[in-house]
Amino acid sequence: MSLHRRTLLSAAAASAALASPLARAQEPQKFTVLLDWFVNPDHGPLFAAKYIGAYARAGLDVELIAPTDPDLPPRLLAAGKADVALSYQTQLYLLVDQGLPVRRTGTLIDKPLNTLTALGGRGIKTPHDLKGKKIGYSIAGVEEVLIGTMLKSVGLTLDDVTLINVNFALVTSLMSHAVDAVIGTFRTYEDIQLAQAGLKPVIFLPEDYGVPPSDELIMLSNLNALENPALPKFLGAVKEGADFLAAHGDEVLAKFLKDQPSLNDKLDIASWHALPGAFALDPAKLDAGRYTRYRDFMFAAGLIKKSLPLETYAVEINA
Repeated sequence: MSLHRRTLLSAAAASAALASPLARAQEPQKFTVLLDWFVNPDHGPLFAAKYIGAYARAGLDVELIAPTDPDLPPRLLAAGKADVALSYQTQLYLLVDQGLPVRRTGTLIDKPLNTLTALGGRGIKTPHDLKGKKIGYSIAGVEEVLIGTMLKSVGLTLDDVTLINVNFALVTSLMSHAVDAVIGTFRTYEDIQLAQAGLKPVIFLPEDYGVPPSDELIMLSNLNALENPALPKFLGAVKEGADFLAAHGDEVLAKFLKDQPSLNDKLDIASWHALPGAFALDPAKLDAGRYTRYRDFMFAAGLIKKSLPLETYAVEINA
């Protein structure tokens, strides 16, 4: 091989070595987010961040995936199949108690949305009026404890009511008179649906009757991926999305409905407009007191076997 050719090859190799890292740096990093269930207005900040290019500016190629089963996201995350999974603070402690290597690293909705709801005209005006009534629920364990706590605050016990598992058919169970009240309705969705149907829902907020407030929708990460440099970038992008959504809600809604035409209906649009104020302004920020209080509540109720340190459940990711 000639000296000239060796020189050219060496120069080309050096050039490639210099260009390759740059090319890799410019290529966006894949980042997978498993939603808690089907796409809905609760996910507004995630989609707003996408629409304004916040993910791209952070160097991320974010994929938002709706699961086929709402029980799957935390388990897929624990198995390393995603970077983030959406879940609920009320479920976080159960997941950790089951040994899943997950931690809360972000919050999407930092207000409780859950309600215990009856219908007007059926003689239920206060929780005490639930005595002798049938209450529908969907999730064994947690929701039974929530009902029991609310009843206790007004001098009743679970023995004073009949609990019926309605398997998520909350609205239809109420409308068909199969039950007198249900827990698990959202003040930003099913309660609106009932009102739109002219049924005058009577709404009781768990936090008004002894249940500690909780974050409704949170982001989980795998314990072994807390140092992933993409995670603070993702949380920063979601914050950008939440900020833009707060200022330009109608603009984001128009794009959202174009992308999700099946949600272009009276209920979902009303739900969208009911959510501002519920989204976390800083998704990374952790309310330590809230998480320790709910841990203590779960432990005292016998829902979890151990009361572990806060960092076993939730951490704050710094940029």
